[in-house]
Amino acid sequence: MDGSFGAEQEQKKYKIDIEELLAEGKTIQLKPQGYSMYPLFLPGRDEARIAPVGGHTLKRGDVALYRRDQSILVLHRIVRKDASGIYFVGDNQAEIEGPLREDQVRGILIGFVRKGKYVPVQNIPYRMYASVWLMLRPLRPLISKTVAKIKRRFKK
Repeated sequence: MDGSFGAEQEQKKYKIDIEELLAEGKTIQLKPQGYSMYPLFLPGRDEARIAPVGGHTLKRGDVALYRRDQSILVLHRIVRKDASGIYFVGDNQAEIEGPLREDQVRGILIGFVRKGKYVPVQNIPYRMYASVWLMLRPLRPLISKTVAKIKRRFKK
């Protein structure tokens, strides 16, 4: 018998179940991976503080942690909520995902840490960013291309 079973058991021993912690009413802090929520979250730089949904009324502009059916946990912004469900979009995306059921939502963003400083979602500059960025959703592909061109020019 090789040592891989022992190593696997050791990893499981220290594995943290995010959904379980939220279900127990605990607030968690994690480092989002990927670029779907850029520019709000940059992998390796920022951390998201997420609270259980209980007591919060989900609304347009909120960032929520949800589980796709038989799939991964995702942290995206609510575009709209209606009788058919909740619709989400990443800040670096233009395509809307949904409808998702309310029981798929595990937590809600209550703040984030950037460069060691905590910023609550009630922060006025953050609320303005969230509102404007949602309104610009249809223009995001054009904005991304323009920003990329500008960055390339300055790197020369």
